[in-house]
Amino acid sequence: MSSTRNFVKFTFFRVLPEWRRLPASERAEHKREFAAACREFGEDHLLRSYSLVGTRGDCDLMVRALAPSLDPIHELHVLLNQSGLTRYEEIAHSFLAMTKESVYSDEPQPLEPRPGSDAKYLIVYPMWKKREWYLLPAEERMRVMRGHIETGRRYANIEINTAYSYGLDDQEFVVSFNADEPGEFLDLVQELRSTESSSYTESETPIFTCITASLERALDALDGEALVAEPS
Repeated sequence: MSSTRNFVKFTFFRVLPEWRRLPASERAEHKREFAAACREFGEDHLLRSYSLVGTRGDCDLMVRALAPSLDPIHELHVLLNQSGLTRYEEIAHSFLAMTKESVYSDEPQPLEPRPGSDAKYLIVYPMWKKREWYLLPAEERMRVMRGHIETGRRYANIEINTAYSYGLDDQEFVVSFNADEPGEFLDLVQELRSTESSSYTESETPIFTCITASLERALDALDGEALVAEPS
């Protein structure tokens, strides 16, 4: 596994209603331009797309981009801004973070996405810890987190990825979970609410339930044009 730390950018887009009133040919061209910018980035870096149509009211599409420096992520968004679609959409939410080894887990935290880890859903949220957490002795924080980790391990089908935002963005962490069954994730979160570690959480909202989708499907879901069901 590579030891290179990577920047991770979660960008949530909301399409304006005016865009859906454009002629189908114009919308199709806008989607092609947006997809071309994403593919150019994806030639050398990791990019994943997700649909939030039907799961959130304030955003429709999420792009997750990962690179070892900020320059490629910057250039990606410059190219996206040149697409016709961007003239008819807003960035509803945006989170910047970086991969980093966890000091609490005895399992290595991957600094790059694990192959085949894209489940049907990616559930994402920003998180902040209370200041009291950082005042605890390191040994006490380790004890508390061990209990948290043990609870998570009982849900073996759910994969967690924690990225760190200290000084890079408003939040302290961006937490994402790969899950095939949203109900199983709900049960995990409900159980975690009763752990000691939960009492040190300041905030973990908003929460985004993202549907894993190819770039073409995620874009077609924006207007329902030529939408073909993907095999499960």
